[in-house]
Formats: sequence, C-alpha cells, structure tokens
Amino acid sequence: MSIDRRFFFKLAGLTALAAEVPGAGATPENSGKKGAGEAPKTTRWGIAIDLPLCHEHPDCRVCMEACNKGHNVPSIPDSRHEVKWIWKEKFSHAFPGQTGRYLSSELAEKPVMMLCNHCDAPACVGVCPTQATWKREDGVVMMDWHRCIGCRYCIAACPYGSRSFNWVDPRGYLKEQNADFPTRSTGVVEKCNLCEERLAENKPPLCVETCPYGAIHYGDLSKPDSPLRKLLDERFAIRRKPGLGTEPQVYYLV
Repeated sequence: MSIDRRFFFKLAGLTALAAEVPGAGATPENSGKKGAGEAPKTTRWGIAIDLPLCHEHPDCRVCMEACNKGHNVPSIPDSRHEVKWIWKEKFSHAFPGQTGRYLSSELAEKPVMMLCNHCDAPACVGVCPTQATWKREDGVVMMDWHRCIGCRYCIAACPYGSRSFNWVDPRGYLKEQNADFPTRSTGVVEKCNLCEERLAENKPPLCVETCPYGAIHYGDLSKPDSPLRKLLDERFAIRRKPGLGTEPQVYYLV
C-alpha cells in the first residue's frame, strides 16, 4: 500500500485531533451502539468450532444467514465488493501452514467456517490511526464505524482476511433490515463483533444459537471450569496461523 505525503500528514493530523478530544478513546462507552457495555474484566470470550461435525453438513449456511440478517450484512453479487462477517473456505486455504504432504484430500477440500479471531494481540488495533478499532477487556475486538476514516490499514494488517471494506453503499443490498442493529455506510470497514450486543444480554452469539448441529461453542476462556475450557481440554484443537503471535481465540476442534 503506497501513501503520498499529503495523505500521511492528513492521517497524522486526524490522529492527533482524536487524541486531544476529551474522552475520545475508542471505547464501548462512547461508541453509541446498543449493548456495547464492557463485560467483567475476568471474562475472556472465545469460540470453538467442531470441524468433523461441521464437515458432515458442508452445504449448511444457517449460521452465516443468521449472522448476516442480524447484523445487516449486505449480499453484494460483485465479489470485489463482498462484505463478510462469517464465511467458508477450504481447509487448505484456512490453514496453509498446517497442510502436510499426506493430508487427507477429503479434509483439504472441506469448507471451514471463518470469522474474526478476536485475537489477544490483534494486529488491526495497533495500526488504526483513529482508534476506530480496539480490544475490550473481555477480548472482543470492536469497530466504531463513526470513527473509521477508511484508510484500510487494519485490513492490510489482519492476517486472516477477516475485515471487509464498504466500497459501495451496503444499504442498497439489504434484502431486509434489522432495525435493532445499525447499518453501515460507504467508506468504512466492518467485521464480526462476536455479537457483543447479545453478550451484553447474556445471550450466545447468533452463530452458536442457530447452528442446527451444535457445532459451534462459545464461553469464558478465563475460567478453567467453563464448558468451553473443558471442551478444549478434552479435544485437540488448532488455530489459524498461530505462529504470527496474534493469539487468535477461535479454536477448531479436529
């Protein structure tokens, strides 16, 4: 990504301005979005996806459709302008560093559900010049669309392809609109928010609640006796690109 001097100084000025505004830190309290309150500091949300169970139903899209409907994610025919919160890719694409020479061809071709990894050390947060993206105390990596200036640094920094940019007005591609969740506009970045608006009401993420096969689990990773931690103790799990040091908190049971 090339940046000319004029654009660089414009970004620097905007960043300095944001830092000088009282209370302008990009925190859930000033994001203006429903349900954006912080969870207790002892909470660390995580997700576990049962790959063998999910692979038994490769054409299932229930979780994706529920997420899209609940969060007003547009369905744009032009793949160049695609916006995605949850999507599927082949195992070999999702785990390029973990595909051995003798990996089962069946496994390599099966679709893997992907979403924002809500990393412990998210690369996207460090590069955002306006603090439009930040990590909450409970580990959820958030987006404030009002503060996003569309520089797309976070997209370049994210090693998982978990962020989308609104090249066109997404509102024109909504088949139906959920009035309880905000829509976005042209020129901003968006991604999975782990259904933070539902977590604030002690409800599971939509993908967890709507999966008809019980293949998606969520829970508090900070508590050794939580159901999610017990599941990870019992089953072998892998993560996407763990060697990068971002510490993704989405686990795949294999």
